[in-house]
Amino acid sequence: MSHIDHFAQGIFTPLAAYVMSAIGSFLSLLLASRARGTQGGARLRWLAGAALALGGTGIWVMHFVAMTGFRVPGTAITYDVPLTIVSALVAVVIVGVGLAMVSRSGERLPALLGAGLVTGLGVAAMHYLGMAAMHMAAVKHYDPLPVAASVVIAVVASTVALWFSLRVEGLLATTGAALIMGVAVTGMHYTGMFSLSVTLDRSKAAEALAGATAMSFLLPLLIGISLITLVLLLVVTLSPSREELESETRLLGQIEERRAQAGAAPAAAPSAPSPPPGAGSLFQRPDRREP
Repeated sequence: MSHIDHFAQGIFTPLAAYVMSAIGSFLSLLLASRARGTQGGARLRWLAGAALALGGTGIWVMHFVAMTGFRVPGTAITYDVPLTIVSALVAVVIVGVGLAMVSRSGERLPALLGAGLVTGLGVAAMHYLGMAAMHMAAVKHYDPLPVAASVVIAVVASTVALWFSLRVEGLLATTGAALIMGVAVTGMHYTGMFSLSVTLDRSKAAEALAGATAMSFLLPLLIGISLITLVLLLVVTLSPSREELESETRLLGQIEERRAQAGAAPAAAPSAPSPPPGAGSLFQRPDRREP
């Protein structure tokens, strides 16, 4: 077996991967919170944004940021472009499916567990698709025990993340939940990576590897998705929160109620006409005339 360096750039890559995972998780929870206060098409749009934030930034970007620190001495590493793009789509679509399932079913435990299972298996599929997209002059081997552990972590982390998407409110709670999700997603990634071992294939060492290098393909893609994340963060920051929407709804309801009460009030009785000038009052004594 050949030596593998998972931290070729020191602490920078795992730290940057964790930060991206936490940011994606934080934005996803904010968008999911907005979705809970809406219905119909608006809810679907918020959920789609949440899926892009968590699946795209919190999971996929985290994975490939961490992969920039992966080295195998004796061989270059390139990436299969179509397979890498498929892995990104899998992450976003599967997270979207999980969010839609719990959004429709609420906090019912069977639905939450089912959605967590589907999402976790999708996250694991994205991870191993990303690893399969690596080309190198070596043969890859996987240890079944760490692979199974990474799948279990993915399912548990996905279930917790979906539960957070139904419950978490407020900046402090959202930040704490995002930090926990970042630990879980990053931990799942490195558990899966430690399942990998390689054996250099000297016969392929002189051959040109198919695919794109990390700098020519991954870096622009990572920057593009990160910019999309910033745009989503700006949108959610400028949009009214769930509390603000509920407060506005209550205020409009109170206004309509008062208008209805005013329309149903009986009309005021018309005032008696004023007597013409010089007319005597009913109780006025008549003028006495001289005989």
